[in-house]
Amino acid sequence: MESLRKYMFGLMVKAWRICGKAWTSIWTVGKEDPRRIIHAFKVGLSLTLVSLLYLMEPLFKGIGSNAMWAVMTVVVVLEFTAGATLYKGLNRGLGTLVAGSLAFLMEFIATEYGKIFGAIFISVAVFVIGSAATYMRFLPDIKKNYEYGVVIFLLTFNLITVSSYRVDNVLKIAYDRFYTIAIGCGICLVMSLLLFPNWSGEELHNSSVSKLEGLAMSIEACVSQYFKDHELEPDISKEESEDHDPIYMGYKAVLDSKSYDATLAKHASWEPRHSRHCYRYPWQQYVKLGAVLRRFGYTVVALHGCLETEIQTPRSVRALFRDPCTQLAGEVSKALTELADSIRKRRQCSPDVISDNLHKALNDLNTALKSQPRLFVGSETNQTSNMLALAAVTARQSVDNHLPSANTESSTLHDWKLSKRVSKKTKEARKVLRPTLSKNAITSLEFSEALPFAAFASLLVETVARLDIVIDEVEELGTKANFKEFYADDEITVTCERFKVETASDLKNNLPEQAAE
Repeated sequence: MESLRKYMFGLMVKAWRICGKAWTSIWTVGKEDPRRIIHAFKVGLSLTLVSLLYLMEPLFKGIGSNAMWAVMTVVVVLEFTAGATLYKGLNRGLGTLVAGSLAFLMEFIATEYGKIFGAIFISVAVFVIGSAATYMRFLPDIKKNYEYGVVIFLLTFNLITVSSYRVDNVLKIAYDRFYTIAIGCGICLVMSLLLFPNWSGEELHNSSVSKLEGLAMSIEACVSQYFKDHELEPDISKEESEDHDPIYMGYKAVLDSKSYDATLAKHASWEPRHSRHCYRYPWQQYVKLGAVLRRFGYTVVALHGCLETEIQTPRSVRALFRDPCTQLAGEVSKALTELADSIRKRRQCSPDVISDNLHKALNDLNTALKSQPRLFVGSETNQTSNMLALAAVTARQSVDNHLPSANTESSTLHDWKLSKRVSKKTKEARKVLRPTLSKNAITSLEFSEALPFAAFASLLVETVARLDIVIDEVEELGTKANFKEFYADDEITVTCERFKVETASDLKNNLPEQAAE
């Protein structure tokens, strides 16, 4: 009885923990994006409205069991963003209309010449139309914008055409299917466009801003962590802690954004144009910007990898280059933040987004590297060859110490067993010695202590080179999207934000005379 109580208590505790985790997950999803809660209510309300077609007796008499098509349409068409709903809704309506019209034409021709000819004609029509429509799905423009409509066309055409062989009034089938789908699509469009709409274009715009800000944060955090006072150690539980790593979270969204950006741009092209001049918005330019940011993000990933390498530059050596590296990372981060701010406010980026401080930081880093030539240039003696030769001798001596004496029994079977044993022990000795000798050989090189920092500094300079490409892409986006011009007032505001002051007078009081001018 006591064991049963413990077992039941254990089950209750386990169930309570599962419920707690489920509630935490539900709360987190809603807290991250409250629009998800609104979308869930919109879907529930849409399903309730469309279900009335089936539940209310007067409506059911007029529509009948075809009301289920409207319910299915709401489930399939109503998406999170208005662009996705428009894409699916208009494709579904267009595909149904074209398929119904074509199926009615096929049925009219088939019934003119009797049952046998009708069956043959319908079979040929299904084969030809099905093959042609499926092949059209591979065309780039069709695949990009109308693939879902082609699928609905195939489904509706085959359903109506084949049914027409056994049903007399095929026009009623096409008509019922079309207007029930139209009712479902209409409810979805009203909910998406008029009730707290989520625009795909706005989502893509904000995503580009957040990606630039995430990269800026990752670079600054990466350099700050590299020059911390304590020694860097590899993160053993990387898989468990990377979701909480601010550096990883900064560039993760950039690396995972390819398909997401392409989908948002496609859906945004279906949305109504909100601008005053109603011009075609260059959504594909955001996709190009995302591709440039991903290439920039690869450098940040490599920079992050320098924090977790097995061999690290000593703290005393890293301290020699702390100030220029920190200043350089700060300037790159500021430039990315200014680019993000210009996109957010839909204005052209500042002409001096790359400030003189960035060039000064590069020169300071170059001077610091030149001032320590012995860290990056090895000795004239062939110390590497001597070290590797010493490692080889040590390895042979260690292996010999593990081998047994050769003066043992002389039987063939015993010699064979001994050779197998020796081979096994030799492999074990090599497994133990190989990583130790390799690491000792690397760390004993004269220039090895500065080699990891050289890679880190090279990647940091690479971010500056790739920053120019990002700026060019943002400027092109601003030109094609007709962002407002950058005026003098904007320049004062950006400068105040850069130096963390509120007004232009504070800027003049807190800066040297030359900088204030």
